[in-house]
Amino acid sequence: MKKSISVWSFYGEWSLKEKMVLAKDAGFEGIELDVSGDGPINLDSDEAAIDEVGRMAADAGLALSGLATGMYWEFNPASENAETRSNAKRVIETQIRAASRLGIDAILVVPGSVGADFIPGCEEIPYNLVWDRATEFVQGALPLAKESGVSICIENVWNKFMLSPMELARFIDQFDDERVGSYFDVGNVLATGYPEHWIHLLAKRIQRVHVKDYRRAVGTVDGFVDLLSGDVNWPAVMQALNGIGYDGWVAAEMIPPVPFYKYAPETLIENTSLAMDRLFALA
Repeated sequence: MKKSISVWSFYGEWSLKEKMVLAKDAGFEGIELDVSGDGPINLDSDEAAIDEVGRMAADAGLALSGLATGMYWEFNPASENAETRSNAKRVIETQIRAASRLGIDAILVVPGSVGADFIPGCEEIPYNLVWDRATEFVQGALPLAKESGVSICIENVWNKFMLSPMELARFIDQFDDERVGSYFDVGNVLATGYPEHWIHLLAKRIQRVHVKDYRRAVGTVDGFVDLLSGDVNWPAVMQALNGIGYDGWVAAEMIPPVPFYKYAPETLIENTSLAMDRLFALA
């Protein structure tokens, strides 16, 4: 398995170059980037801007392990609003084209949300409609993804949708295409289940892995904590990944260090790298 870290794990005021240098110095092989409203890769980025991001990573000595986005919370692909769905389509097409140009072969996609408790005023949509619209959303983007050599990988998130590994597997399998898979997040499972069970059931569908830890007793988004300090059964998780033959990228997706790291926020990156070394030793 290869060690990466999400760009979301860093102090927001650092530049992308500073984040990359710190990731490399901390011992990471790769970094997971994102498409955002105003970041280095956004909906209006041209090829030159994307190429500059690639050069920056090469200069830092880092591989680009994946391309995520948080924009599906703003632009729900299953929204009742046609303009919102259109914006979601623009997001996934931007992800695919940027990933392809950067040599990244997998993007993180949240194809629809029933609701989200942590987003005030979040639109609530009937479950069956979300399934149908999410299916249509992925199916619509699949030709571009295949042409571009990029996999659409569905992340299990707190969107009140695809709440079990069997359901996620069914959603992926309906496309009958290797370019649709799972962007499996270990920590996101803890509130309702056991990540090692999901790994066994999703198996070869898993194309990327996120790691973070979680304390069940908290029960909200405030329960996410540093690796090895929560309730994840890491020996079981790592052995499950080993058992399905997973040897791809594992990216730490940590809570940003401020305000949790009031001083020396780079400590989170260094500690995360060390913790991941310990995790890999359990596989």
